[in-house]
Amino acid sequence: MKKEAVIVEKLTYDYPGSEETPDVQVFEGLDLKIEEGSFVAVLGHNGCGKSTLAKHFNAILLPTGGRVLVYDLDTRQEDSLLDIRRTVGMVFQNPDNQIVSNVVEEDVAFAPENLGVEPSEIRRRVADALEQVGMSAYHEHAPHMLSGGQKQRIAIAGVIAMRPKCIVLDEPTAMLDPQGRREVLATVSDLNKRYGMTVILITHHMPEAALADRVIVMSNGGIIADGTPQEVFTQVDLLRSVGLTVPETTMLMYELRKEGFDLPLDALSVEQCAQALSDLLREA
Repeated sequence: MKKEAVIVEKLTYDYPGSEETPDVQVFEGLDLKIEEGSFVAVLGHNGCGKSTLAKHFNAILLPTGGRVLVYDLDTRQEDSLLDIRRTVGMVFQNPDNQIVSNVVEEDVAFAPENLGVEPSEIRRRVADALEQVGMSAYHEHAPHMLSGGQKQRIAIAGVIAMRPKCIVLDEPTAMLDPQGRREVLATVSDLNKRYGMTVILITHHMPEAALADRVIVMSNGGIIADGTPQEVFTQVDLLRSVGLTVPETTMLMYELRKEGFDLPLDALSVEQCAQALSDLLREA
């Protein structure tokens, strides 16, 4: 039986205010469990709390109340912080903010070097990480000469080189063009499927969330939906009530159902949608 990678229990978090402004509460008693080896998308509009939650997974932020356990390590325990940050790697929106060297392989080596890993082991890790993200051919390139998608894959490689059990990606495609977005999502999906890495993807893009095994929808610091993409995206009215859309395929099925056509809302992919329409026309 698989264990839990992350356990969030009765989490409360307040952003501190100032002398003139009160504290801002984000969560009040949030509970959540994420299974080891799963691919989970956390979905929600800006300001819903999803990025704040992500930063609790490797102790960038610490609970005001409740607790967060990462592979049984309590983020509130100061002597566990290094192990937690080795266990959970973070990738952020802007890859330029994570690139620190002028050569790709040196950049990927930066984190393990700072963890005190032996040089021979660093070389192995860098080679393995670049291969896993499909960037081995660029090991001697200058990162600033790469495309946005390639830079983000290098940032992911830098995290992989730390050998984490879990990778958290906070809006990793927000600054990328469609090609870069596809490259990064393919890399993330491969890390989960081929290597069994726990992946937590923070996003507000529906097609990205649809790639996950599980979708968690947040609104106003709480969880309003949690299930497979098919289970979550069929709740069209609920998602629209909190300012979210659904994948275009689901919306097409939804609108046609309102016109009286018997079509499945859980046809998420273009292929599934086309097959459902083909079946309908054949029966007509």
